[in-house]
Amino acid sequence: MNVLSLFSGCGGLDLGFRQAGFNIVWANEYDKSIWSTYEFNHPETKLDRRDLRTIPSSEMPDCIGIIGGPPCQSWSEAGAGRGINDSRGQLFHEYIRILKDKRPRFFLAENVSGILAKKHRQAFANILKQFEEAGYKIAYQLLNAHHFSVPQDRKRVIIVGYQQDLGGCFNFPKRRPKTLNLQDAIYDLSSLEPMSVENSVSIEDNILSVKKEKQVYNHEYLMGGFSSIYLSRNRVRNWSEPSFTIQAGGRHAPLHPQANKMIFVEPDKWKFDPDSPQPYRRLSVRECARIQTFPDNFIFKYHKIANGYKMVGNAVPVKLAEILAKKILEDLQQYQKSGFCNKVCKSPETEQLALSI
Repeated sequence: MNVLSLFSGCGGLDLGFRQAGFNIVWANEYDKSIWSTYEFNHPETKLDRRDLRTIPSSEMPDCIGIIGGPPCQSWSEAGAGRGINDSRGQLFHEYIRILKDKRPRFFLAENVSGILAKKHRQAFANILKQFEEAGYKIAYQLLNAHHFSVPQDRKRVIIVGYQQDLGGCFNFPKRRPKTLNLQDAIYDLSSLEPMSVENSVSIEDNILSVKKEKQVYNHEYLMGGFSSIYLSRNRVRNWSEPSFTIQAGGRHAPLHPQANKMIFVEPDKWKFDPDSPQPYRRLSVRECARIQTFPDNFIFKYHKIANGYKMVGNAVPVKLAEILAKKILEDLQQYQKSGFCNKVCKSPETEQLALSI
């Protein structure tokens, strides 16, 4: 089952779909700092490096599905929040253009929780309407990746559309009963001393041995000061907790659980515990990748460490992607056997939007 990947990034979503049994035959990514990482880890996929807005749909392969998360900065609660009024927010229209032209059986789009904010209410309703007018029955939900075998709190909006002639819509899988924490994800790296870097790193130098028979790449972390914004709240979770959200920037990476939790001073001000048994440091790129459920053989290629954190933080957690993809695959196989016209799909009207998060 062939799938196209749009706004691919380093390919976390792609890897999850591939692990579920789909073939990612074509991908698009315009950020040149990501190209070598994508091509190294997805050698079976053709990567188109052009601006998506300039690529005719006729130059893309036929497919059963389209996946991808249009750039989320325009909808982020932490950013300016310009939404659809920003050029990046408008890339949703490119997604819809390609859907109309290629007519795949399904699509999956991912975005930040900020897209559900009240100020984006009408814009999001219009996006859903355009998906429906393109011929799809839509299901969307705000998911916390922690409920789907990912060791971090990470809330994202997932939108899945099925062609209307399939007669049904996507029902989101139930949350997993067992959740994972930082110990599950990165404790075995504790015996390693990660490399500390200020900016640049040579990929040839960033190999450290966990055991004699195993190597781990990208185990370096950004050193340097912490902004007042960063110090406005606790940034440490302990081993028995899930990580904070892995963000797309090293300066806001969570701190390693080896240190004590930070001490509250006053509203919007915390400090490091001087009695912490271990020093405070940011999580390494590899530790962040583990928390995003990338396997260790997925190697991030970069010279500036900021690009490593960016690729990891912008990705869809691989395990979440795989769980969603397996559910889609089951539905498609069920449809091929007997159809699933008895599935109920509630069309998402403006009034039904979950605007308080």
